[in-house]
Amino acid sequence: MPKLALIDAQSKREIPELLDMEKEFTYIFETYYKKVFNFVYYRVNQYYTAEDLTSQIFEKVMIKINTYDETKSPFEVWLFAIARNTVNDYFRNLQNRKFLPIDSIKNLISKKKTPEDIVEIAETNDELLKALSILGERERSIVALKFGAGLKNVEISKVLGLTENNVGVILFRTMKKLKKELERMG
Repeated sequence: MPKLALIDAQSKREIPELLDMEKEFTYIFETYYKKVFNFVYYRVNQYYTAEDLTSQIFEKVMIKINTYDETKSPFEVWLFAIARNTVNDYFRNLQNRKFLPIDSIKNLISKKKTPEDIVEIAETNDELLKALSILGERERSIVALKFGAGLKNVEISKVLGLTENNVGVILFRTMKKLKKELERMG
């Protein structure tokens, strides 16, 4: 009977700690989910894949939260470094596989949009995807972090290990290149 009391007392001490961790992670998830999802979606351009990768990212964050050191970098930089690495791992694993993702077909079907709307959106997305495909890996990452995740240049510089000025210059040149490509396409 004394052992049961010892286990029960230990469990009572752990419950508040677990509840605090759950509240902390809930706050992190609610605060950063949309930014992380948008970043991933800009990179993979597939809704369900972006959802899966985003959940993998938050799983990694939950597992590695104890390794975060605020003296090394801001939390958002640490989080997006995990996100960037997860997306890069995804693309590395895809290199040997060639397939047509069903997500691209599912996105064309919508009960709320007319067929004309679907065609117009698909054409616009196709043009944008073709234009984005001319960009290098670093340029695509910067565009995804800037417009998908909504990060500022200073935050992007920390995630990618570049200077803030370098990020600004690359982003400016990339947008100019995209505009030129979209104009060329018609």
